[in-house]
Amino acid sequence: MMDTRTRTRGQLRARCEPLAALALLATLAGATPAMSAAAQAGQTAQMAQTAGSARQALSLDEALGMAERASEDVAIARAGVTRARGEQLRARSELFPQLSGTAAYVRTLKSEFQGLSVSGPPDTRPECQPFIAAGGAPNTASRLDSLESALALATNCQADAGGIDFSNLPFGRANTVQLGLAGSQTLYSGGRVGAGTRVATAGRRAAEVGLTSARAQLILDVTQAYYDAVLSDRLFTIARASLDQTETTLRETQLARQVGSQPEFELLRAQVTRDNQRPVVVQRRTDRELAYMRLKQILDLPLDGDLALTSGLGDSAQVAPARLAALEAVVPDTASLRAPVRQAAEVVTVQENLLRIAKAKRLPSLSVSSSYGRVAYPVGGVPDWAQFRTNWTVSVGLSVPLFTGGRIHGDELVAEANLAEGRLQLDQTRELAQLDTRTALAQLEAADASWQASAGTATQATRAYTIAEIRYREGISTQTELSESRLLLQQAQANRALAARDLQVARVRIALIRDLPLGTFGASRGAGAAAAGSAGGYTPLQPAPQTGGQGQPGTPRAAGTSASASTSGQTGAGIP
Repeated sequence: MMDTRTRTRGQLRARCEPLAALALLATLAGATPAMSAAAQAGQTAQMAQTAGSARQALSLDEALGMAERASEDVAIARAGVTRARGEQLRARSELFPQLSGTAAYVRTLKSEFQGLSVSGPPDTRPECQPFIAAGGAPNTASRLDSLESALALATNCQADAGGIDFSNLPFGRANTVQLGLAGSQTLYSGGRVGAGTRVATAGRRAAEVGLTSARAQLILDVTQAYYDAVLSDRLFTIARASLDQTETTLRETQLARQVGSQPEFELLRAQVTRDNQRPVVVQRRTDRELAYMRLKQILDLPLDGDLALTSGLGDSAQVAPARLAALEAVVPDTASLRAPVRQAAEVVTVQENLLRIAKAKRLPSLSVSSSYGRVAYPVGGVPDWAQFRTNWTVSVGLSVPLFTGGRIHGDELVAEANLAEGRLQLDQTRELAQLDTRTALAQLEAADASWQASAGTATQATRAYTIAEIRYREGISTQTELSESRLLLQQAQANRALAARDLQVARVRIALIRDLPLGTFGASRGAGAAAAGSAGGYTPLQPAPQTGGQGQPGTPRAAGTSASASTSGQTGAGIP
């Protein structure tokens, strides 16, 4: 009986050792806990090359370079800066003289002065009377002399008679050419022009802060989406390795059942374990596709393209305690320099100057203007410069509001309320910035603690599963012990990957904390703490439900929402 059992175990070992070796290699390839970032990048690049030239290799630096060119938010913020610069130039123009030139040609088709003739009373001077030759009948020579003399006298007498000559007046002229220059300068406006310039300048500074904030948020979003995609790759690999392990166990159990060394219960248990793992693999594959689509959407890449991410999670990266101590001393002091605080301060500056403008409306405004023009009335063609006549005026204007029906007082009340609201919002933003900054630092500390806690757990879990597998093949342990070891291995690998992802995102956020908007700490909240809490002990987790809802790595979400918070609840995903 003992010889038969020994031969049976030898047959099982000979037939199952190749399968077990393959399963172990798949497990180790799925998640090597102490793998460095450079080794991961090289391994991923090699996998991308063997997968075919159709896959586009993409590193994190390349993704960040592509993101700004493809980001609509950054383009909108850049357009806001351009608009604010235009507003500033328009406001500053009020400080300088305004000069404009005009040129006009007028063709009169019908005029009320057409046919109008004005002449003086008849001239009774003897020399202006019609000339009649003395004597008898005039001859031809005398008549010609009389006509020439009469024509000369008539012309001189008409000019001396006091009649109006319309040849040099604009009345009824068919052609009019006008050239002009007009200039004006505000001498005193009660401070409205200076306040308007300060409003525009503050608006431009706020727009520039908004552009910087949009770029920082884009960097954080791309980093988070990239690492979510890498994390989804890792979780999918873990789930596939777990499926391979369950299939190996099932084959060993079937063989043992055939030779009569395992009961039917063990075979059914192995089949159920394997079947429970298949939906998890499908879910992880779906999560991976969603994560990649999210990354492609941010980078404006074709959704049907194939990417090979070459930057790993950096499992060997960690924050030194000295660095954390330095961050604790420096980061809280940057709360007053956060981008939302700076923008709120610029809003207060705008409201203060708008109040000055509203109060300045009660003061008089003084301006000077001048107009210089040249006008000509040519009979036809282009007039000569000598035909132009000059018009030049200078005027000084004073405007004083005497009665406006309460409009100025209403503007003052609105400006005062806006200023009070802006100051309160500034105080509120400062408080939120302090809380957000300290929260970001706490998240970094939690992520680093979770990372350090998971440092050796994955290695120990891998070793424990290898021993449990050998014990099961030798028949000195049960499938329950093997399943528990597999669960611990998957949990440790998932926790390690999640801790690495959370640490990377937390470090990037701290680096960008000065320019980030408020409320982005939720992007890395929860995952590190959950990983740290579950890395040190056994927690029997169930397979991840196939809801396909929010919270899966790579699921599209609004900026500042958490991807890893819900993922952290599935640290044992892929575990039956």
